[in-house]
Amino acid sequence: MNEKNSKIAAAYASHHIPFYARPHISRRNFFGLAAAGVTGGMLSNTKLSAQVIKQPSVSLKNTAKNVVFILLTGAPSHTDTFDLKMVDGISPKTFNPTAINGMLWNTGVFPKLANAVPDLAVMRSVRSWNLQHTLGQMWVQIGRNPGAVLGDVAPNIGSIIAIEKLNERRKGQVFPGFLSFNNTQVIGSGYLSSAYEPFKTVPNANGLPNTTHPDGAGRLDDKYNLMMSLDKSLRVDSPYGDGPGDYAEFYNAARGLMYNPVVDRAFKYSTADSVRYGNTSFGNSLLVSKQVLDADQGTRYIQVTLGSWDMHTNIYGPGGNNIFTMGKQLDDGLSEFIKDLKANGKFNDTLIVMMGEFGRTVGAITAAGGRDHFLQQFCVMAGGGIKGGRAIGSTDARGGATDDPGWSEGRDIRPEDIEATIYSAMGVNYLTIRYDDPFKRGFEYVPGGNDGVYKPVNELWG
Repeated sequence: MNEKNSKIAAAYASHHIPFYARPHISRRNFFGLAAAGVTGGMLSNTKLSAQVIKQPSVSLKNTAKNVVFILLTGAPSHTDTFDLKMVDGISPKTFNPTAINGMLWNTGVFPKLANAVPDLAVMRSVRSWNLQHTLGQMWVQIGRNPGAVLGDVAPNIGSIIAIEKLNERRKGQVFPGFLSFNNTQVIGSGYLSSAYEPFKTVPNANGLPNTTHPDGAGRLDDKYNLMMSLDKSLRVDSPYGDGPGDYAEFYNAARGLMYNPVVDRAFKYSTADSVRYGNTSFGNSLLVSKQVLDADQGTRYIQVTLGSWDMHTNIYGPGGNNIFTMGKQLDDGLSEFIKDLKANGKFNDTLIVMMGEFGRTVGAITAAGGRDHFLQQFCVMAGGGIKGGRAIGSTDARGGATDDPGWSEGRDIRPEDIEATIYSAMGVNYLTIRYDDPFKRGFEYVPGGNDGVYKPVNELWG
């Protein structure tokens, strides 16, 4: 198994500009409509080959309807957070380590989440493949090596969820399938249609910007209908390929978000609710995420970014981003999110996934008072039908290596396994191979999945 992992993870040098660095057009600039910071990739002038999909038979959990993926950019220290290791003379006494459900919990940093421990499954045998921020962040979003074959055209996991759940959308649902908060650099739809790009935005108490028109709704309708009639011949059976038709879809999607009370209810929020969630951009993102899920308007995957955890200096303070200041944002927002999801009945339908791109060095801190990059890390999951209140796997006394993997494969859990777990929870066949990729090589949802290299962590379900 280790040999198979090594083969799959082998990096291949890219001789061209990465797909994610390609030129792009801002939907906001192009539409002048309700884009709220959404960006789309260049639309292809040629149609992809007819979609051919291979889906070997596989057992899926299919226990979740939605995913909220929390990306902790900068890489939090696992041994100071969710795999707590108290180091004599180093770890602050204010961590107040407390045994909860058999896990040593940092109640000093996460006092509110301590109440949610019965709902959390903490995977402690997770290990990254690399120690570079950008590469690692891309890796966990696409579930594969960005430098390998097809890595630079691979879609975000959220884009795969959006396309797989397209047929489940009901008439009248106007929200995008994939929503992203607080990250303009979120990985997009890759080689797939820009229709599956993440809708990028930031929380705003006044709701989505640009969803009204200075001249009023009536005048906007007149202008819009005139434009549609004038360029209809360019959009329908266009001599210029599929691009104009794709842009027409963007127009229609943007129009659906304008002057829409459902949009206002989902994206606006009160001061009191913001305070409950910690009054931070992260907390407000989770608050809006809760309201979006309540609205049930077609969004199935939400990515929320919280950074920065890159604590090479002053990890325990004073000042700046330290484990206490960042931990409070996370504690305030996530604890309230879980509480609200449980109150409105959405918790069991919503899989929460939280991780960084890697971990940080263990034992003593550096001369600068921080921790450097390290491969061992964690992933926390909750909701979506999984069994909480426990750890999956364990590390050695220092947190430097996996001691007990804690799952049937008997090895470290990798980002590809987490990807497979998300797909299985959502009822998406993780063994799917699409043959509509631009190189006609066959795009595996989970690379190596068909060879048994990576699998869902089914132990999460008990």
